[in-house]
Amino acid sequence: MKQTFDTTKLLQIMNGLLIGLIVGLVVSVFRLAIEYGLRLTIFVYQTMHKMPWLLIPWLIISILLALLLGRMAHKNPSIQGSGIPQIEGQLAGSYEEKWWPVLWRKFIGGILSIGTGLFLGREGPSIQLGATVGQGVAEIGHVGQINRRVSIASGAAAGLSAAFNAPVASTLFILEEVYHNFSPLVWLSALVSALTANFVSLNFFGLTPVLHIAYSQSLPLSQYGHLIILGIILGLFGRLYQMTLLRLPQWFGKMKFMRPEWYPVIPFVLVILIGWFWPDTLGGGNSLIIQIAQHNPSIGIFVGLLLLRFIFSMISYGSNLPGGIFLPILTIGAIIGGLYGQVMVSLGFLNANLVSNFIIYAMAGYFAGIVKAPFTAILLITEMVGSLSHLMPLAVVSLVAFIVVDLLSGSPIYESLLNKLIKRTSIISKRQVSTISTTIFMGAPLDGQQIRDFVWPKGSLVESVRRGENVIVPHGDTMLRAGDTIVIDVAAGARQAAFARVVAAAQGPSSN
Repeated sequence: MKQTFDTTKLLQIMNGLLIGLIVGLVVSVFRLAIEYGLRLTIFVYQTMHKMPWLLIPWLIISILLALLLGRMAHKNPSIQGSGIPQIEGQLAGSYEEKWWPVLWRKFIGGILSIGTGLFLGREGPSIQLGATVGQGVAEIGHVGQINRRVSIASGAAAGLSAAFNAPVASTLFILEEVYHNFSPLVWLSALVSALTANFVSLNFFGLTPVLHIAYSQSLPLSQYGHLIILGIILGLFGRLYQMTLLRLPQWFGKMKFMRPEWYPVIPFVLVILIGWFWPDTLGGGNSLIIQIAQHNPSIGIFVGLLLLRFIFSMISYGSNLPGGIFLPILTIGAIIGGLYGQVMVSLGFLNANLVSNFIIYAMAGYFAGIVKAPFTAILLITEMVGSLSHLMPLAVVSLVAFIVVDLLSGSPIYESLLNKLIKRTSIISKRQVSTISTTIFMGAPLDGQQIRDFVWPKGSLVESVRRGENVIVPHGDTMLRAGDTIVIDVAAGARQAAFARVVAAAQGPSSN
């Protein structure tokens, strides 16, 4: 029997290439603009020491810029923060936004917020920029809802890849933490987009890893006990970070004398003090991570950096400016790792040559605990550092930190931020019927169950079941298996509740 050629995968690859190419260019320019902005900002602060009178015009410019960005972010909530919760909400069907207004406002707002030295990361905005490009390509091409979400996920993966030059980890992060879907079509398109965007970015920034940290030796097996202790510390600090970040809206809201659109004035004024005394600490923190790994500061400097980075990153993010927490999380983790290493060195329990190793390990552990994505953390740091020698220590620290945060009832930070976002934002949807899809995990309630035996949400219809290379038209006797991706049509108004229920059945633990 003659088989017809299936063009589905080819079309997804071509779509991924197109999205990756555009996102790579957009995010690379975004990243370049931020780097030049930071250089200019640091130059201004250095010049101020010679000409102190420049402080007055700089203060006026900073306040005006803060008011401008505050008004833009207040009138357009979609550009506030990192943008990752917004993308997660879009892919879950609980949130919607228009791609072009978000794209240009996030691009300009992110450059002005991060490029002026605030402790915000470029990675979250890069993910949102990539997702808006993917959404734009899908809407211009008038594709269906499933392909639209695949394009958004592909653009998000490409955005993170271009920002960090870590295509594999970027793809895994979107699938593991943002989309929660490992369908073959999804990961294929996302990986192609991430690789393409990474190639474009490498032509701008070269082949050197973003966080290339030199180390003299691998961690001896006799020192692995330190990884357990460090993982516990990172888990405790990670839970503290989560709790603090989620309470920021309440704390800022207590300043009754300030309107929400004026909040950015606070970090823009405070950053002048930081820039005057410590200009090298400005920005998201990637250059600071490399500096502390090269110079191994004293315990006192590490403590000062930890307090400074933690407090001011919270102030920066709490002002609702366009900017993320991705890189600031890695920076705080690196500082905790360096501090732990220096304390152990001073007590005689660790060789000084291993401090840079603990800086690397702690970045992964802190990220894994806060975001609750250990696989992404391990791969991300491996790609960013450019070495496979740390896989085992990274895995140990990441898993310990993850377990500690889990025991302390911590939820993934981006999921928690999404829940807060949904509470204050109405769902934008004009469709009468919407489509959701999710992958069935091993041991979940739907694993091994016939379609007829599950009580599906009211008004829903199981449209298809994707199993490996095949698409199954389901009926009541169809047996669902782990690894299947189910596609369901639901009434648009019931989408959020239906998605939550189906995901719980497809990915949660079985009650048996």
